[in-house]
Amino acid sequence: MFNTLRFATCASLITLGGFASSASAAELKVVASFSIIADFARNVGGDRVEISSLVGTDGDAHAYEPRAADAAALEGADVVLVNGLQFEGFMSRLIEASGTKASVVEVTKGIDPLKSAEEEHDHEAQEKAGAGHDHEKEAHDQAHEGHHHGEYDPHAWQSINNAEIYVKNIADAFCEADKAGCTTYTANSEAYIAKLGKLEAEVKAAIEAIPADKRTVITSHDAFGYFEHENGLKFIAPEGISTEAEASAADVAKLIDQVKHDKASAIFLENITNPRLIEQISTETGIKIGGTLYSDALSRNDGPASTYIDMIRYNVNTLKAAILGS
Repeated sequence: MFNTLRFATCASLITLGGFASSASAAELKVVASFSIIADFARNVGGDRVEISSLVGTDGDAHAYEPRAADAAALEGADVVLVNGLQFEGFMSRLIEASGTKASVVEVTKGIDPLKSAEEEHDHEAQEKAGAGHDHEKEAHDQAHEGHHHGEYDPHAWQSINNAEIYVKNIADAFCEADKAGCTTYTANSEAYIAKLGKLEAEVKAAIEAIPADKRTVITSHDAFGYFEHENGLKFIAPEGISTEAEASAADVAKLIDQVKHDKASAIFLENITNPRLIEQISTETGIKIGGTLYSDALSRNDGPASTYIDMIRYNVNTLKAAILGS
C-alpha cells in the first residue's frame, strides 16, 4: 500500500507523530497532517479533543511516506486537518487507503495564497523560450518534471495573519463535528487569536530594528515567502518550494552570485533539511551560518520551537541576532 508498510500497536496510535492524547475523555478524535496544524488544533480544542499528528516534530512533510498506522489513525478519526495547497503530497492516497469517514478540512481555506517562487520562475523561463521554440520549451519541461509543486506557495502559516485564518477554520470544523462544544471552541480560538495579535506586534518591532539594507538572508528552501511578504525581509534559497526539489550545480553557482550581488547578511539552516548545501554556500561566500530556523515543523517539547508562537518568536530572534551580530 505504501513504500514503507509498518503496523503499529494500539498504544502507538495514541502517540502518533510524537504527540500524546490531550484528554482521556475527549469528544473528538482529530488527526492533523503535521505538527504546526496539530498545535493550532490543540489550542482550539483544549480538553475536548484528542489530537495526533502524522508528520511529527522536526519531520519533513514534503518527503513523508505514510505508514499503515497512519491509515488506521485516519480510519478512527472524526476530523482530519490538512494544509492543502498541495503541501501534503501523500495525503490523498492515504485518505483513500484508510477508508475514513472523517470530515477532511483544508485549513488554508479563505487565505490569499502567494504564487510559488518556482511557478514564477517556470513562467519566466517559458516566456524566454518563446512560442516559436518548442524544442526549448520541451527541454525546460523535462528538466522540471517531478519537481513541480503547484501554482501556489503552501507555507501559508508563516504569515501570522494566515495563522489566524487557520485557527478560525479549525474552530468552525470542531463546531460542526461537536456542536455541544462550540462555545468552548469559539472562546479558545478567540483567546489564541488575541495571543497571535500580540505576537504580530513583537515581530513587527523586531524587524523594524533591522536596517533596510541588511534584510536579505539565505535559507535552505523557499518556506518563508509569506513571512517575507508581510515583514519586508528577503529570503533566497537554493531549493524550491519543496525540499525534494534538489538544487543543481548551476543553481548553486547562480545563488552564490546573487548572494554576493544582494549582499546577504546571514545564512541559516532549517530543522527539516540536510545542512550540506547551506554549509557549502557559507564556505564559498564567507557568510557565517546564523543558526537554525524552524520552517515546516515544530521542535520537540524540549526544543526552542515546540509551539507555533515559540517557533515564530524563536525564528525572529534568531534572524535579528545573526543579522545585527547581537
